[in-house]
Amino acid sequence: MDLQSASMLQSIHGRISNMGPLAPPLVVVGATLMCIWLAHYFLKKINHRRRLQAVLPPGSMGLPLLGETLEFFARSPSMDLLPFFKRRMERFGPIFKTNLVGKDLIVSLDPDINHYVLQQEEKAFHIWFPESFMRLLGEENIAKVYGSLHKNTRNMIRRVFGPENLRLVLLHDMQGAVEKTLSSWHDSGSVELKPALSSMIFGIAAKWMIGHEASVLSGDLWKNFDAFNQGLLSFPLYIPGTAFYRCMQGRNNVMKTLKQVLDERRKKAETPERMDFIDVIVSELNKENPALSENLALNVLFLMIFASFETTSSGLTAALKFLSDNPRALQELEEEHQQIRARRADPNTGVTWEEYKSMKFTSHVINESLRLANVAPVLFRKATQDVNIKGYTIPEGWILMICPPAVHFNPTKYEDPNVFNPWRWKVRKK
Repeated sequence: MDLQSASMLQSIHGRISNMGPLAPPLVVVGATLMCIWLAHYFLKKINHRRRLQAVLPPGSMGLPLLGETLEFFARSPSMDLLPFFKRRMERFGPIFKTNLVGKDLIVSLDPDINHYVLQQEEKAFHIWFPESFMRLLGEENIAKVYGSLHKNTRNMIRRVFGPENLRLVLLHDMQGAVEKTLSSWHDSGSVELKPALSSMIFGIAAKWMIGHEASVLSGDLWKNFDAFNQGLLSFPLYIPGTAFYRCMQGRNNVMKTLKQVLDERRKKAETPERMDFIDVIVSELNKENPALSENLALNVLFLMIFASFETTSSGLTAALKFLSDNPRALQELEEEHQQIRARRADPNTGVTWEEYKSMKFTSHVINESLRLANVAPVLFRKATQDVNIKGYTIPEGWILMICPPAVHFNPTKYEDPNVFNPWRWKVRKK
C-alpha cells in the first residue's frame, strides 16, 4: 500500500478512536467496513499496478475501441500465414500484444510457448472464446465445461464416435455415402466442391447425431447451419441484414429443431439397438442425477454436427486441390488404393479396418493437407494465474491467442513450408 493510502486509512481509524465510548455502534461498524473496503480497493489497485509493471510482450493496441480489429479481419487470398501476423512478427517478434474487438490479448507465434500453453490445459490456462463467439455457442456450452463434467461429456461422445463404432459401422456408412455422392456427380457438368462436400458430410454427421429424423429435416437443417457458417467469422454486428444477424438466426432455428427432436425422442420408451447421439443424451438426462443439463446437451449436439462437417469438408477440399496440382502425389495415392483392391478376393467389397490402417501414403496426404489448410487458424486460452515464459509475463486474466499456422509455415520446422509435400511425413514418422 502506498503512503497516501496508508495515511488515509490511519486518519479514518484515528477519528473513530477519538470518538471514544460515545461513538454509536452503527458508526463504528460502518467505519470498520469502510476501512476493509478501502483496504481491498487499494490492494486491488496495487496488484493491478504490479501487473502493469510486469514485462508484457511488445506490440500495439491500435485505435481506441477498435484496436487492430479491422486489419485482423481483412481477408487474404493466400493460404499462407495472415499478413496481420507476418507484419507483427517482423516488427515485434513471435510474441506480441494487441487489441481485437475491444479485448487486450497476447498473440503467440512461438512453437515452444504454444506447446507449453496446450500442455497446461486446465492448470495455468483454460479454453476461452470471444464474447461474440460465446453468444453463438449459447449460454451453456462445452467451452465453459471443465473437470469431471468435461470428462463425462467426452465419454458420451465416445459412445457414438469411439474406435469400436468407427471400425464396425462408421467406416462402412462413410464409404456408402461417398459412393452415392460421387455417383450423383457423374452426370453433372461441374460441381462446386466445398458446398457439395459439406452437404455430403453433413448428411453422415446428422444421421449419427439425430438418427432417421436427419433424412426428413436435412434440408432445413442444412440451410440454417449454412447461414450460421457464413456469418461465423463476420464482424459481430447484430442488425438485420448483416451476416452476423443471419448467423444468429440460423443457430436459433437449428436449436429449435434439435429441441423438438429431443422432446419427441424422450417420449419413446424403448432403447434402440443402434444408438445415435440423441439416444445417448436421452439416456443421460433420464438418470436420477444427470451429468449435464438439457441446454448443455443440445449445445454439444449443435457443435458436434457443425464441427464434423465444416472442418472435414475444408480439409477434403484443400486435399483435392493440392492433389490436382500435384500429379505425382495423385498417382502414388491411386497406386496405393489399386494395390489394396488387387489383394481382395472380391474387388468390389467395402473397405475393411485393416485396409484403412494400411493406407500409409493416404495418411501422409491427409497430414500434409491439414498442415497447409489450417482448418483451425487460431485458438484462445485464458491465463488462470500469472505465467512467466521466455522473459515475458502473461498476467492472470489475460487472453492468449495461439496461431497454429505460424508453426505449420515455420521453415525451421518444415523445409519449404509452403510446398505441398506429403513425402515429408515418411521422414517425420521414422
